[in-house]
Amino acid sequence: MLEYDFKRPQLEDKEIITHYFRHHTSRSCERTFVNVFLWARFYNVAYAVIEDTLVFKSEDEGRLAFAYPAGEADCVRKAIDRLDQYSKERGKAFCLYNVTPDNFEQLENWYPGRFQVEYNEDLADYVYESEKLCTLSGKKLHGKRNHINKFKATYEGRWNYEPITKDNVEECFQMALKWRNQNGCNDDPEKNSEMCVTLNFLRLFEELELKGGLLRVDNQIVAFTMGEPICSDTFVVHIEKAFPDVQGASPMINQQFVEHECMQYKYVNREEDTGEEGLRKAKRSYRPVFMVEKGLVTEKSPAHVQ
Repeated sequence: MLEYDFKRPQLEDKEIITHYFRHHTSRSCERTFVNVFLWARFYNVAYAVIEDTLVFKSEDEGRLAFAYPAGEADCVRKAIDRLDQYSKERGKAFCLYNVTPDNFEQLENWYPGRFQVEYNEDLADYVYESEKLCTLSGKKLHGKRNHINKFKATYEGRWNYEPITKDNVEECFQMALKWRNQNGCNDDPEKNSEMCVTLNFLRLFEELELKGGLLRVDNQIVAFTMGEPICSDTFVVHIEKAFPDVQGASPMINQQFVEHECMQYKYVNREEDTGEEGLRKAKRSYRPVFMVEKGLVTEKSPAHVQ
């Protein structure tokens, strides 16, 4: 029986995980060390290097699944064969998750007609042109420009943007705690998990080499956001928090952060909407230039499992 040393990602694994992601790039928001490290404990995810590829394993309620391996094409094919064997030896159907259309095309070339993919709209990443998020030009974004202009007029001389640094990150942490208390996170397990991840982003801001920005009104932080480059032309925004009672704070931090931190990248990935209707409406309203689809791959006719 095949055995691999899968382990939960730790901070000391940053170099090896980043190495594979950096050399085998994707615009999917999952393909960063920060994302897998901070979410691993909530989704029971572990990693191993198999056939010189980076592989993540997820086990949930008896189901075994693997993220599409990151590595050179010939190594990825060998890894997939090993993972198929690994699954079958344990009486599990072979399953791959976070599979993009490019990944599935690769599978089809290697194993014509063997696999099927089911894409999940809730998990598709929204990708925008940085210039559009910065300038909000064009008729379709007219309403967004109005929000920005109203914020600037309402708080004229009272607001400012600044990058997050070691000197102000603690203030962001305190603002996040207030946001958590105002939004009932303790009563909602999903919101609570997301908030725990947000607080860990802030605790480890320097170690994770994140970029961030904050918005102040009357010297008080009313919004902040954080992210990182995901590949040479795309920046991913992982976290954004704004007080809802400060009208326009959310579109303002979005626009200001892109203007100050993201203009060297052609695209900004603002992650998925997780099926939440309000979030979906908000993300669509910014007119994404494309989506990064991600699906679940299974065998069409699974071989007999012992």
